[in-house]
Amino acid sequence: MTLFDEYQSKETAKHTLRAMNENARQGFWNGARPPIGYRVVAAEQRGMKIKKKLEVDPLHAETVRRIFRMALEGADGRGPIGVMAIACWLNENGIRTRYGGWGKGMVHQVLTRTTYIGQHRFNRYDAKKGQAKPLEEHAVMEVPPIITVAEFEAVQRSLNSRSPKMMAPRAVGGSTLLTGICFCACCGGSMTLRTGTSRNGQEYRYYTCVTKAVQGKTGCSGLTLPMDRLNAAVIEHLETRLLDPARLEVLMDQILARRDEWVSERRLHVAELERRATEAETKLSRFYEAIANGLVDVGDPSLKARIAELTAIRDQAKGDAERAVAHIERINPEITPESLRADRQAQATPRRRLLRPELRSGSGAASRGA
Repeated sequence: MTLFDEYQSKETAKHTLRAMNENARQGFWNGARPPIGYRVVAAEQRGMKIKKKLEVDPLHAETVRRIFRMALEGADGRGPIGVMAIACWLNENGIRTRYGGWGKGMVHQVLTRTTYIGQHRFNRYDAKKGQAKPLEEHAVMEVPPIITVAEFEAVQRSLNSRSPKMMAPRAVGGSTLLTGICFCACCGGSMTLRTGTSRNGQEYRYYTCVTKAVQGKTGCSGLTLPMDRLNAAVIEHLETRLLDPARLEVLMDQILARRDEWVSERRLHVAELERRATEAETKLSRFYEAIANGLVDVGDPSLKARIAELTAIRDQAKGDAERAVAHIERINPEITPESLRADRQAQATPRRRLLRPELRSGSGAASRGA
């Protein structure tokens, strides 16, 4: 009887999992807490059961978009920042989730979850074995996307490039510009840094083939190049390509074509946030009026929890709306081909100097050597 009960239990678990996988494939929610940025709504009724789906929660969806923007552009537009820096920024600015503050793991989960591009994966993890299941066993549930596929893929590339499994931390945050991306044309080995000191005490820094550095000329006959000249040549080439007028005009046309659409979507989102804030404010006013009229027991703990929840919703909705409006206003200045060309001519030299200040003295020699 014990063996039969065990067999029945395993069969029941197998059939239940099969039914839940099929439910997810049809686009219905199986339960548990929804991902950040979504909320559960009733979709349809089948017999006595109410089938539920996920829809975008406008209050928290903007937080998800902000996390992806910071991973790509940073908090102030100066460049991408890491997972821990994003978590610290969110906590310092009072942006909370339904479950409290942010941690490194929560931010990383948001940045790597395919749910936000419309593909929520169910049945990903085997709790008994304590390991992830293969992709072919996942049940993909279609949900409304919050970000674009291009943004998601760009963030994945950024995370992979920073991962210690893909590249050593010293190659990501080190002071050597071409570490991990410069290789010898003769043997394919990486170019490593070598230093030397002259008689007057001046230090020289070179890129040399690691094979040549270890085995000598018998291992590889590759070149040894001054670091400042090679760095300057690479930067000069990149600047010439990136700041090419024809390329910038094409990019500008694409940006202008998408900007109006993006602004319209953001304004609709701001309106939704303001509606949520007004709705929460109205409910709070009704609660306060009921308390003043003696219709509600002030000592009821559920009342205090509800008031705290509505206050948090109101404050976060107002804050998100203000930040969204500020973001819209920052992109308002009109861009034209003429202003773009004038800006390129005015900014080309300062940008070149700002990229690598230590290369100013050797930039002329580097361009001739390149």
